[in-house]
Amino acid sequence: MSNSGKPALGVGMVGYAFMGRAHSQAWRNARSYFDVPAVPRLAAVAGRNQAAAQDTADRFGWESVETDWRRLLEHDDIDIIDICTPGDTHAEIAVAALEAGKHVLCEKPLANSVGEAEAMVAAAEAARARGVRSMVGFTYRRVPAIAYARQLVAEGRLGRILHVRGAYLQDWLVDPESPLTWRLQKERAGSGALGDIGAHIVDLAQFVTGEHLTGVSALTETFVRERPVADPASVGTGGISAAAAQNGSATTGPVTVDDAAVLVSRMSGGALATFEATRFANGRKNAIRLEINGTDGSLAFDFEDMNVLHVFDGRVPSRDAGFARVLVTESTHPYVASWWPPGHVLGYEHGFTHQAVDLLTAIAEGADPRPSFSDGLQVQRILSAVETSVEREGSWTPIDGAHATSSAMS
Repeated sequence: MSNSGKPALGVGMVGYAFMGRAHSQAWRNARSYFDVPAVPRLAAVAGRNQAAAQDTADRFGWESVETDWRRLLEHDDIDIIDICTPGDTHAEIAVAALEAGKHVLCEKPLANSVGEAEAMVAAAEAARARGVRSMVGFTYRRVPAIAYARQLVAEGRLGRILHVRGAYLQDWLVDPESPLTWRLQKERAGSGALGDIGAHIVDLAQFVTGEHLTGVSALTETFVRERPVADPASVGTGGISAAAAQNGSATTGPVTVDDAAVLVSRMSGGALATFEATRFANGRKNAIRLEINGTDGSLAFDFEDMNVLHVFDGRVPSRDAGFARVLVTESTHPYVASWWPPGHVLGYEHGFTHQAVDLLTAIAEGADPRPSFSDGLQVQRILSAVETSVEREGSWTPIDGAHATSSAMS
């Protein structure tokens, strides 16, 4: 029990780098800005590099550090396992945590393969029967403007959906001298731009429209196929020769994932959809764009102006029609009331706080949090269909098991 009289939930986080720090701040902000029904306690952070893990613990107030994530499962005072590690570790950690009776928050994409994701869903369903909850971290759903867009579509403001356009544009790999990291190795990351950022725009399109993708035709490209190996230990030996790894002579290693992906799809309601994900869009740092056109109106969003949603009402007389620029900072907008006065904009980190709040609330209320592991599996099936389409030179590929789930539409 916390000092406030509310139940406390101990959090054990696996991973301490970029995502680990974003999640750390979220757990702290959740209890500081929101009237959560259960208070998170930063119990322990786990990472193989003890010094780096300790640094994150010191900065954010984690109570202890472990160098083996399995030790977190032995802590009776840890209720939630927060997975912020590369994709190749998600399945093992999540399944073990769920079997140990721990609630799980797992970063996206859910896994590196459909098989791993299916095993995670099976573990989640078995744990759910025991009151143990699980959620996948598609954090951009929690951007207030995106959540507001979902409300408008659910209210029927756009009518029947006709077109969906999604793009996620970054440029951090344009320099061919950028070093080889785990994100550029298929055995670690599963895929490149496709899974890292493409998964987000696919999930957002499905979330906002309340529909799901039924099939894809896709192309991918790797523009730089060899990159410098600045630190062989940071990428493992999978991307360099055994001899080079042994004598430390490796200077470059192969990039085994895509740099960019484009796909054409159809939504379950009949709408046409196009998506682009690239880490080679020079000048674009984190541009997430979503436009939805319906029979009665349209919505447009760009994360580079993340507090704004552009709304077009097609029922207004043409004399007065035009896109309205809605500043999504009113207390009546999703999540906003707990933060600042209207016009005082939010940033990237706030979505992670909203994610933590939603998970804490679901656990306290005995409800199933969204998006579920089943939603993560559905996105994984889309990523797999894209890869199959690419292997078949862009041929139309149905998405295995494509179906609308209640959680995907919530």
